[in-house]
Amino acid sequence: MGITRVLVSPRLRARQTCELAGMGAVSEIEPDLAEWDYGDYEGRRSVDIRREDPDWNIWRDGCTGGESTTAVTVRADRLIARLAAMQGVIALFSHGQFGAALAARWIGLALIEGQHFTLHPASVSLLGIDAHHADRRVIELWNECPGATSNTMHAPAALFRP
Repeated sequence: MGITRVLVSPRLRARQTCELAGMGAVSEIEPDLAEWDYGDYEGRRSVDIRREDPDWNIWRDGCTGGESTTAVTVRADRLIARLAAMQGVIALFSHGQFGAALAARWIGLALIEGQHFTLHPASVSLLGIDAHHADRRVIELWNECPGATSNTMHAPAALFRP
């Protein structure tokens, strides 16, 4: 599977992972791959946020002072439209929550369903098209950890194969 293009989030963790994977020199910064903007919640753990707002769920509520669920949906859909116009296998280096959001939107689910797609550091996932149904997007591989450890790679990666 030859990779024809490499897109990476502008955030440091994803760029470091891209470098560690040996693709940094050919990567292109893709702003739409950035992690969810946490706004007022930046740097805080979900458990701490829920002490103030026990019912808070980023997948339903978004982030005060940051991105709404609508904004993340629009961003994921915009990226998917661009990916669909590209040829070949495209490597994406992003972040856990945005990667989960992208997967949910890729297969036509509402953004809130992304909460069911946990992504681990250093994992690889493959988004693709069903070989027998050109109009059916599928998740071909999810959360595979090919020999990497969280000590060496920081952000999940995905491959897109049209």
